[in-house]
Amino acid sequence: MKSKKNRGKFNVADALLNQNLSLRGQKTAIYCGKESVTYEKLFTHVNKFANILKSLGVKPTERVMIHLPDSPMFFYAFLGSIKYGAWPVPVNTMLNESDYEYMIDDMEARVLVTEKRSNAATIKTNHLCYKLFSDMNLPILMGFSEPTADTYPADADDIAFWLYSSGSTGRPKGVPHRHIDMIHSADHYAKHVINMNENDVVFSVSKLFFAYGLGNSLSFPLRYGASTVLLSSPPTPESVMETVATFKPTVFFGVPTQYNSVLKKMNGNNPFESVRVCASAGEALPQAIFNKWEEKTNLKILDGIGSTEALHIFISNMQDDIKPGTSGRVVPGYEAKIIDENGNDVPSGEPGQLIIRGESVTKGYWNKPEVNKEKLMPGGWFKTGDMYTEEDGFFTYQGRGDDMLKAGGIWVSPIEIENVLMQHKAVHEVAVVGHNIEGLSKPFGYISLNQEFKDCADDEELGEELLRFASERLPKFKWLRGVYFVDELPKTANGKIQRFKLRKAS
Repeated sequence: MKSKKNRGKFNVADALLNQNLSLRGQKTAIYCGKESVTYEKLFTHVNKFANILKSLGVKPTERVMIHLPDSPMFFYAFLGSIKYGAWPVPVNTMLNESDYEYMIDDMEARVLVTEKRSNAATIKTNHLCYKLFSDMNLPILMGFSEPTADTYPADADDIAFWLYSSGSTGRPKGVPHRHIDMIHSADHYAKHVINMNENDVVFSVSKLFFAYGLGNSLSFPLRYGASTVLLSSPPTPESVMETVATFKPTVFFGVPTQYNSVLKKMNGNNPFESVRVCASAGEALPQAIFNKWEEKTNLKILDGIGSTEALHIFISNMQDDIKPGTSGRVVPGYEAKIIDENGNDVPSGEPGQLIIRGESVTKGYWNKPEVNKEKLMPGGWFKTGDMYTEEDGFFTYQGRGDDMLKAGGIWVSPIEIENVLMQHKAVHEVAVVGHNIEGLSKPFGYISLNQEFKDCADDEELGEELLRFASERLPKFKWLRGVYFVDELPKTANGKIQRFKLRKAS
């Protein structure tokens, strides 16, 4: 336990801002469309937001839910909250109103920062929660707010912010992270894998509310005095290429789905000539995409694996040590090993559960003792839920140890999609699994029909109707790619659906 005299010495907002203010105050920290923000302006506006929280009577450790597109205001709200001592909680902007109502009550947020027309703007809460709209009252409040602010006397091991990670039940889980976690991931992945420095311009297609995007666009460039490029709109292949051509980033972060989409739109042009390093995470990178990307851009993609719980990538290919088709080697500052169901190390080349250990790994989910008991192991080890093999120091992904799947690099719970489909009058039972399409995981539904609809099993119109039914009730990234009608679903003796058998189906 740290002595009292060592407490109150580290707030990560100051760690990311103060040195940049003194060394490069007039340098551009953020490019966002036609707007640019210097380090000095960033510092001032972070202070202004901190003072707004003070004026509202928000107390340190109370939560600030951030539902914003990638923008300078995200930076102000996130870092301003941390500086003040409140805990910012960025959330996925692609969810439904019911998801936000669950999360805002789960975290008991005192403040919601969002846009007036967002899905989160009208949510109701069971507690007092101030709503700050980035396109209405918040800019006015910022204009009247003082440009200097006190820093909350935090300790490096104190909680600084939360993120949300989806779970097998479909309900998101709060993942607290400490002040030191951002610094640890930056000083190990960004430094040793990317070799980031103050001359870099960074562009991440993955958004700030993801742990991956938060590191890519915020903590990494601020830690090393680089500039970050933000794309506020959804990242289409065209908008990604236009952004790269306009701002000429030197570091590019994406996920396999996005690399694949951009490849199909490049048409012989290469807007990535300014880029010195490309990185990927979110899901395993198919070797075919790696090869096509290198062929078209002369750039190798550094594939890796990270998680919300670890804050960023903990296993990665390195610039001088790449093995396509693998997630690479353990990033300095982390440890990883593969174990069997009894917790024993498995032989080289044998599949098992991947467990990790490192300074940035969360100390536990918020208010989830049963999940913590399952996922947290003695000695600081964390069960990732991923199945891997390891040979000669390279780790290769083998799939999930549970039924979660990823679509477009985003975790998707099959149960959530299944619950929606079960609302349709034709559906008796349903199981959702991921199948590889062009090397990427896409969700498909296996459906047994109610008796009165059995004769419709060969009806294409019913299949299309079910796809529309689900898409009208789910965010786009959770949409099904197709449905298959089956007489019955494979089950265990006690009635549990065996999704792994469906995953093997073609």
